[in-house]
Amino acid sequence: MIKRELVFLLALWKANLLAAMEFRAAFLSQVIGMMLNNLVYFVFWVIFFDRFQNVRGWGLSEMILLFGVVATGFGAAVYLFGNALELATVIANGRLDYYLSLPRPVLLHVLASKSISSGLGDFTYGILSFIVAGLFTPDAILRAVLATLLAMIVFLSFMTFVNSLGFWMGNATMIAQQASGAMITFSLYPITLFEGSGKFLLFTIIPAAFVGAVPAEFIRGFDAGTLLQLLAAALILLALALFTFHLGLRRYESGSAIQVQS
Repeated sequence: MIKRELVFLLALWKANLLAAMEFRAAFLSQVIGMMLNNLVYFVFWVIFFDRFQNVRGWGLSEMILLFGVVATGFGAAVYLFGNALELATVIANGRLDYYLSLPRPVLLHVLASKSISSGLGDFTYGILSFIVAGLFTPDAILRAVLATLLAMIVFLSFMTFVNSLGFWMGNATMIAQQASGAMITFSLYPITLFEGSGKFLLFTIIPAAFVGAVPAEFIRGFDAGTLLQLLAAALILLALALFTFHLGLRRYESGSAIQVQS
């Protein structure tokens, strides 16, 4: 069962890549453009830490790791499962009919049926950040891979949950866009900048800490408590996302008869 779905996923990703490569210039410009965009954004932190050596224990080296894990996790998420950002639109426009007509897991199919090319630029930038940070030892590389994977699961699960609210709201596109922006923005700040209710918010309502600061801390050095936090956040959010989507799918009513697309 798992092998069959993995083969299906690989076929979808291959089809998405082939479709993107039909317009190679546009594809490469999106990848390179996103890498440059991330670099320009990070220059701000270089200038900042040139003036202030650290902020509550966070310095330039920690920020490199933070940007690395966020860029890699987010990039992999939107490149491999691009519709995680547009699921609410798919629901609102009744386009789930197509996926319901096929003998494949609906959520997996709809999320992986689109790739966002710029995500590959984010992913590449993240890998380069890890190299600059000096992650060359096997244990550091393993921590980076595990932390990035869990950060990706947290982001995808949260976005699936928010987008699935469209089953009840009718159109949750705007709230999904705001949630995505908030996750990316707050994940790129040192968690020590926040206290009290702000910090509580980033660990619960908008779990950006589990996309950036917490996995970055885990990459810096193995800590069982940090790993358990990441695992718990990923599993809880994944369960919440699956429950919400499938509960909404039960009450899904298309505005038209099921139409099978070729």
